[in-house]
Amino acid sequence: MSGEGERGGFGRGRGRGDRGRGRGRGRGRGRGRGRGDRDENVWTPVTKLGRLVKEGKISSIEEIFLFSLPVKEAEIIDFFLKDRLQDEVMKIMPVQKQSSAGQRTRFKAFVAVGDSAGHIGLGVKCSAEVATAIRGAITAAKLNVAPVRRGFWGRKSGLPHTVPCKVTGKCGSVRVRLIPAPRGTGLVSSLAGKKLLHMAGVDDCYSSARGHTRTMGNYIKAIFYALRNTYGYLSPELWKEQALPSSPYQEHTDFLSKKAL
Repeated sequence: MSGEGERGGFGRGRGRGDRGRGRGRGRGRGRGRGRGDRDENVWTPVTKLGRLVKEGKISSIEEIFLFSLPVKEAEIIDFFLKDRLQDEVMKIMPVQKQSSAGQRTRFKAFVAVGDSAGHIGLGVKCSAEVATAIRGAITAAKLNVAPVRRGFWGRKSGLPHTVPCKVTGKCGSVRVRLIPAPRGTGLVSSLAGKKLLHMAGVDDCYSSARGHTRTMGNYIKAIFYALRNTYGYLSPELWKEQALPSSPYQEHTDFLSKKAL
């Protein structure tokens, strides 16, 4: 009997039970303590731009657009536009792929984000689950945020309310043209077009579309490209020469040369 007690690990004896309980308790405590010390919501930047933003070296998102710095972290957009940014699911559609085992169905989500004050983003993500596709599309939309230039129709009084000039965007067979409109006209567009224009901060605008606009994905992409093109035209009030300051990467070289903690 004493031999069986020593060899408890080979049967349902006390030795195996004790070992099992001890291991379970130890791992559980260790894992719990580790999670408690580290807050999952704290953003740890991994890019140079993210480090500059978190340390307050870049004061506004316009500095990023001025130097055309690529944004690789969605938290950078959240840092500047967190309270004002709104997201809207524009369309969810199933897509299928033929495989050897049959058809594989996934879901494609189109999500727009904007602050109704001159910033708009559009993201597309495909995933096996709807919720995962929407989350991924929101992140992609934040990484695609672009500035929208607004202007006036006629008299330049009050705040800018329409697009500064006629702009065109195209995707697939769809061509969308945005035309400045007088104050008080409202948004003359389809339901999806009104949502995008409102999120971009445009109050009055005419729109003209041609092509297969029933393809919602291409239609909203064309509108997004048109809004993004508003900063592609150099109007006379922008003809003055302005000295371009040094890039944030160059200005804060000493800070970036330090090893990130």
